[in-house]
Amino acid sequence: MPTQIPIVNYLELSDPPHLVASRCEKCEALYFDRRNACAKCGEQEFHPHPLSTRGVVKAFTVVHRAAKSIPTPYMSAVIALDGGGSVKANVQVADPATVTKDLRVQLVTSVVGTDDDGVEAVAFSFKPEESAEVGA
Repeated sequence: MPTQIPIVNYLELSDPPHLVASRCEKCEALYFDRRNACAKCGEQEFHPHPLSTRGVVKAFTVVHRAAKSIPTPYMSAVIALDGGGSVKANVQVADPATVTKDLRVQLVTSVVGTDDDGVEAVAFSFKPEESAEVGA
């Protein structure tokens, strides 16, 4: 099996794959980037905090223009994760018109490239939850 690496440092490729934020020890604010101090309270101590793989679409847009190598249209959204945290990500749908605010989604990963040594780069996106696709 080829070696895989996440395309962003906050994607954990365990079973199941999930996102990991840095959580402020004082106020519990969540961040994906490296911090010297919390923007909310000034605390300087952070610890890894695994995030849910499920959430809801809070805002979205359909992107119609992109670099020639990127198929359009695609859906870009802000996802509020169950249990706290939010992330901007693409939502995989056959028809962007089916996406609505508060659509339930789940995290998925995909290989987006492979180098000459066979190492695969893995990205994340979201898709409608199985139950949301069937009847909601």
